[in-house]
Amino acid sequence: MRKLLAQIGQMDGNPVVLRDSSRQLCKQQLLECCRDLVAVLESCASNMVALYGDNSSDWVIADLACQEANICLVPIPTFFSQTQINHLFASLAIDTVIGQSSEPFLAIPNIQRGVQQSVFEGRLQLLQVVCSGQGSALPEGTQKITFTSGSTGQPKGVCLSVEQQLLQAAALADAVALDRPRHLCLLPLSTLLENIAGVYTPLLCGGEVIIPSLAEIGFQGSSSLDAEQFCRTISHYSPQSMILTPQLLVVAIAAAKQGWQPPESLKFVAVGGGRVSAQLLAEAQQYAIPAYEGYGLSECASVVSLNTRAQSAPCTSGKPLPHLRVSICHGEIMVSGNAMLGYAGQPDSWNQEMIATGDMGSVDSCGFLTISGRSKNLLISSFGRNINPEWIEAELVANTVIADAVVYGDAQPHCVALIYPRDTELADAEIQRTIDQVNAGLPDYARILNWFRLNQPLNSQAGMLTDNGRPVRAAIAARYKLQLNNLYRQPTTPISLEDNSQ
Repeated sequence: MRKLLAQIGQMDGNPVVLRDSSRQLCKQQLLECCRDLVAVLESCASNMVALYGDNSSDWVIADLACQEANICLVPIPTFFSQTQINHLFASLAIDTVIGQSSEPFLAIPNIQRGVQQSVFEGRLQLLQVVCSGQGSALPEGTQKITFTSGSTGQPKGVCLSVEQQLLQAAALADAVALDRPRHLCLLPLSTLLENIAGVYTPLLCGGEVIIPSLAEIGFQGSSSLDAEQFCRTISHYSPQSMILTPQLLVVAIAAAKQGWQPPESLKFVAVGGGRVSAQLLAEAQQYAIPAYEGYGLSECASVVSLNTRAQSAPCTSGKPLPHLRVSICHGEIMVSGNAMLGYAGQPDSWNQEMIATGDMGSVDSCGFLTISGRSKNLLISSFGRNINPEWIEAELVANTVIADAVVYGDAQPHCVALIYPRDTELADAEIQRTIDQVNAGLPDYARILNWFRLNQPLNSQAGMLTDNGRPVRAAIAARYKLQLNNLYRQPTTPISLEDNSQ
């Protein structure tokens, strides 16, 4: 399969293909910018590039230049904590950094700063670095290592080839079936879904990719959004297609109920990154937002199944893309056909033909996939962030203040916690100080924004703990359903409520 730049070069004419907050690039300008950066990277003898920056046309150019030059690219989410960034550099042989600032990388332990130069007319900086160690072994053919939002402090790196990425993009182009679409990127480009479905797919279709900065979209951090700014951005650019998380769809529907008019140009809005209710999708259609649910994971190069304008079934995640095969084993969804090369530094994960997703589901007689839940404790926020609650709970109880902590946040915009202190006489303010200290070391999407103080410890006799002391999350959630619901309805400032569940 030819690389993306070669396919773009075969497009008729010289149309505008990239647009961001400050400029637009036609086909020839894009090709020239990519070739210029390839020359710079080759002069630096770059083998692995970390790309860290806001959404922009420059981000896409860096991505495509690395693909063209057969250089491994590591997109780093801007919402990663310093601890997570340190983990990436400790485990990978990164030799070049491209970003708006080199500051996050100078704080990395055991890193030596090399030559720094401006690229893209000074908009980004290219920094050569030397890291201690040899870096993790990678499966052969790795061109991109994508890290999810990080279910823990040490997220895994999913290794993908150029062929896997472009096969995915081509399959999505066929499924969505939009001719020369105007696509508006609303998710961070470091998110594989937006990277492939939001950039590669429209470019393959001869379309235009619109890339406003995250601030222009209205994002503040990774889990806060200015709804008015968000809707203004959509109206301003009048796209044909977008990708939304469930929470962003909620924002759009709420705005439409208050009088916002979605652009008539909208033809297809993919919704992924977390569970979405049938009621929400029905409301979206009612307010002229053509929303279609999909399902995917990084280990399968993003999208696995998708409802489309041609084929759609309510309450399902659509039909699997034609190049993928989905089966159900003991209720768990298994996917083959475009499985990742493997995880960085984990040879036992390499060359697997089938991915065990950890999600439970079924396939009906018409081939539509339905997701019923997860076999693991993993939470997925309504912003599409993967969060392992056990990671946060371990941080909360790793002190002398908190005895029990259970974290929730699945399909919600932020995390909340049930807390029982070691000292029953301890003031709420002391608990809050402990939570603040823990939050300071967590990425913003994993922080505890509201909490509830339990008046008794969790125990196995009451069915709240397993015999080995692990929380029975469903039972705890059922008992404290009212309190958890109240926490999500409260402003995002930690509070303590009276325990009236007894």
